[in-house]
Amino acid sequence: MSQPTFFWYDLETSGINPRDDRIMQFAGQRTSLELEPIGEPVNILIRLTDDVLPSPDAVLVTGITPQMTLSEGVTEAAFLKTFHEAVAIPGTTFVGYNSVRFDDEFMRHLLFRNFYDAYAWQWQDDRSRWDLLDAVRMTRALRPNGIQWPVVDGKPTNSLEQLTQANGIEHANAHDALADVEACIAVARLIRTNHPKLFDWLVSTRHKNAVKTLVEKNDPFVYASGKYDSNYEKTTVAVRLASHPKGQGSLVYDLRHDPSEYIDLSPSDLVERWRWTRDSSAPTRLPVKTLQYNRCPAVAPLGVLDALSQQRLQLSLVTIQTNLKKLRAAKHFVKNVEHALAVLDQQQQQRIETLTLEPEAQLYDSFVDKADTQLLGVLRAADPAEIASVAEGLVDKRLRAIAPHYKARNFATTLTDDERSAWEAYRYGRLMEGGTKSQVAKFMHRLSEIAKTTTNPDKLFLLEELQLYAESIMPIQDA
Repeated sequence: MSQPTFFWYDLETSGINPRDDRIMQFAGQRTSLELEPIGEPVNILIRLTDDVLPSPDAVLVTGITPQMTLSEGVTEAAFLKTFHEAVAIPGTTFVGYNSVRFDDEFMRHLLFRNFYDAYAWQWQDDRSRWDLLDAVRMTRALRPNGIQWPVVDGKPTNSLEQLTQANGIEHANAHDALADVEACIAVARLIRTNHPKLFDWLVSTRHKNAVKTLVEKNDPFVYASGKYDSNYEKTTVAVRLASHPKGQGSLVYDLRHDPSEYIDLSPSDLVERWRWTRDSSAPTRLPVKTLQYNRCPAVAPLGVLDALSQQRLQLSLVTIQTNLKKLRAAKHFVKNVEHALAVLDQQQQQRIETLTLEPEAQLYDSFVDKADTQLLGVLRAADPAEIASVAEGLVDKRLRAIAPHYKARNFATTLTDDERSAWEAYRYGRLMEGGTKSQVAKFMHRLSEIAKTTTNPDKLFLLEELQLYAESIMPIQDA
């Protein structure tokens, strides 16, 4: 195995939906575990394919146009070859800022539609992942000294851009992937320098077994999560209620809240109280959430909650113990919560079943059939002319359906006349069908909306580039 290293990475994407949007820029820097740079940074543009229109809002933020990716970028297949040869080496821990919830999802879908294992890059050969955002939240809540913590419009924020600005860290090109990577490493150094024990603890608990061991002691523990209130530094003390029925996690209760309000509610009432709503007049939401062991949650033993931390979180040990005693006395509450979760999961599954997802978006429908594992490498290595015949041997119908799209996106000049016609028909359906709800219609409407609200010449230039790009890829129905 190689020496363990961090690889800090960030993506700029065409939108926020990993199923439908695409990675336009991948950047990263490898460091030692002491955060010293190793080698040169990686900075790659990936060509946007002609079955995707980017979100105008995303392009206005990043400044990366489709035209830039076409002139300076590489195909997804070419990028992933480089990624596996030079980036995803043994012993690598992949780290980003909110990467577990955002960047990792885009990478998984990218890997899936290009015939790679969507998960192995983060566990095989002593690889792993971590996320700095929740580590920042916990540091702010428990050990804030030595670091300047930004507040915007009277509310605390952990925005990477605001953090770097508050601490005098160079971050001139925020929302450029490489600039964000460098800023992320600088913030990590800030935490490690000022609070090395906390930093090392959070790194050591990135593995799901370490999290499971702590949580399943069934003792109260400190937990930082984006789901918690920023007025309390996104951090609370929680306790495990039960295992999550789908595995890899537990249902946990926020001990900030007196359970008396919830323990005698029926499962149907709990369902309603569990739903998130913007209505400020609605009853308090049920303070139960799923803690997933494999998503690098920031957790720590209750012993780290010193007197100053209790003041910051407005949460005393007396409150914690009082609420814990009430919770443990209500044996029926856990059963009712489990029943409520089953109802919510069933409703969610019904909503999913009403969706019509393209094969590329069906990553989470099931794992790839074991019989296909060896064939994926053969397919990636195949001459473009052989892709269709190799794909016929695949068991997984999703992958068989993706194969012609994979060829069109990565080897467009090798398409036969029939393959070109099929690709154009696919593009027409993806971009044009749906009337006013089609991808093209929504894209053009948003361009028009933004153009009415800005006189900024840089933004107007980007809008013009987007208009030209959309016109250049507009499919013809009978092509």
